Amino acid sequence: MKFFVLTIFPQFFEGFINTGIVSRAVKKGIVDIKSIDLRDFTEDKHRTVDDVVYGGGPGMLLKPEPIFKAYDSITEKGHKPYVLITEPWGRKFDQKFAEELSQKEEIMIICGRYEGVDERVKSIVDEEVSIGDFILSGGEPAALVIMDAVIRLIPGVVGDSESLNADSFSNDGLLGYPNYTRPAEYRGMKVPEVLRSGNHKLIKLWRRWKQIEKTAAKKPELLKKADLSETDMNIVSAQEKGLSFEDFLKKYKV
Repeated sequence: MKFFVLTIFPQFFEGFINTGIVSRAVKKGIVDIKSIDLRDFTEDKHRTVDDVVYGGGPGMLLKPEPIFKAYDSITEKGHKPYVLITEPWGRKFDQKFAEELSQKEEIMIICGRYEGVDERVKSIVDEEVSIGDFILSGGEPAALVIMDAVIRLIPGVVGDSESLNADSFSNDGLLGYPNYTRPAEYRGMKVPEVLRSGNHKLIKLWRRWKQIEKTAAKKPELLKKADLSETDMNIVSAQEKGLSFEDFLKKYKV
C-alpha cells in the first residue's frame, strides 16, 4: 500500500516511519509512505502556502495551487490514490473505516492547517475524515492515527494475525478482554485461576464473558449492534441477573 501525505511539515512523520511495526512494514516493502512538502509546489521565493480569507475573517487559509500541483505530480505518474482530507466535521474515523481503507492500494491524506483549506480543493477529495470532536493545530496528528490504524490491518504487518481478531472493535465489534502475564501474583493481585487452568475451552468462554461484561459497562451501544450467538445471549442474561462467571457455568451446565 502506498500513502501520500500532503503537508507543510513533512518532518512530522519521520519518527512514525522509522518506529515499530510501521518501520518494519516499510523495510519489508509492504508499505510505502511519502510525506510531500507543499512548499515545494509554490512559485514565490517565500514558498507561501497560505493567504487571507475572501470576505474577511480570522486566520489564514491553505492556498489551492500547492495542493493541486502536488496532487497532479502524483497522478501524472499513473497513481490513482483514494483522497482523504482531515476535517473536524468529516466522517468519524473508526475500526470499520480503517478496515475499508486497508483494502485500498493507494491513499492520499491532505493535512489541513490554519483555518483549513480553500474549498476548491474538495473537488479532488473522496472523503473528509475526523478522528474526533475536537480541534487540532493541524491534520498531521490525525493522519498519523489514520495510517497507524490502517497499516496494522495489512497482511504481513502484524506478526500474529490472530491478535487482530482479539482487538477491541475488531471482528464482532465488542471490546477486548483483559490479559495478564507473569508473575502469577504481584502486590497481592493474582492472575485469574481460569487462565492458569490449561482448559482452553473454559478460557475462551471466560474471555467472551469479560468481553461482553466490559462492552456492556463501557460501550453498551456496541453490544446492541453486535451479532450475538446463543451462548452470548445467555451470558448477557446471566450478567443482567447479577450472576458470577462460576454461577453461569453451573446454571447453563457449560
